[in-house]
Amino acid sequence: MSKTWKGAKDFVGLEEVAKIEFLVPLFAEALGTFLLVLIGCASCITWVEGQSPSVLHIAFTFGLAVAALAQFLGPISGCHVNPAVTVGLLVSGNCTFLKALCYIVCQSCGAIAGSVVLKMLTPAPQVNLGLGATDLGVGVEAGQGIVMEAIVTFLLVLVVHAVTDPRRSDTKGWAPLAIGLAISVSHMAAIPFTGSSMNPARSLGPAVILTQWSNQWVYWVGPLAGGAIAGALYRMGFRSTKESEEASYDF
Repeated sequence: MSKTWKGAKDFVGLEEVAKIEFLVPLFAEALGTFLLVLIGCASCITWVEGQSPSVLHIAFTFGLAVAALAQFLGPISGCHVNPAVTVGLLVSGNCTFLKALCYIVCQSCGAIAGSVVLKMLTPAPQVNLGLGATDLGVGVEAGQGIVMEAIVTFLLVLVVHAVTDPRRSDTKGWAPLAIGLAISVSHMAAIPFTGSSMNPARSLGPAVILTQWSNQWVYWVGPLAGGAIAGALYRMGFRSTKESEEASYDF
């Protein structure tokens, strides 16, 4: 009974979130998602009608933005900046339930704040052309969008687990770059299908500011499912079996 209680207590994580020091990683997650949405969605703005930014431009903006944020915020909060990543780490046992819940709230608030600032900085004609809101491509059905979002998020969360596995020493120092490249290559593949959200908070921010809720549920179901599956698979069989004294990247 005592082991069961200890396991449940560790899963919930009440002691962790009750500490005043926990406010620092919460702020880091809000700040990181704020900057990600502000900078990433800025790359999606159409400045000349009929001449949208290229897929390559958007893909590398998001990928490099996450890589830069991970380098700075990784040791502070783990730099999840994505509810799907947080859910994946929760499923794999690398994040407690209450911590995950608090992170997702802060990520969502940061994303909305990022969209607010981006709207304030953007001229009205460009705002009318969109602020990086995600929606399904022409002819893409909701089910297809969910599967595509789940697949690219699955890849991202697997990479996050692999490069932050404390049993691996070969990935030390490479985590931000590997994660950023995973995001970039996923964007290159998925932007024509879904806009390549991979991140429910990233889709939520522009949707709230522009009040455009078309297919918004797709960008929660797909990424969260993909992240959860990746976390479960990594926990069940994809972990490294090699021991290492220190992690390559600090959660």
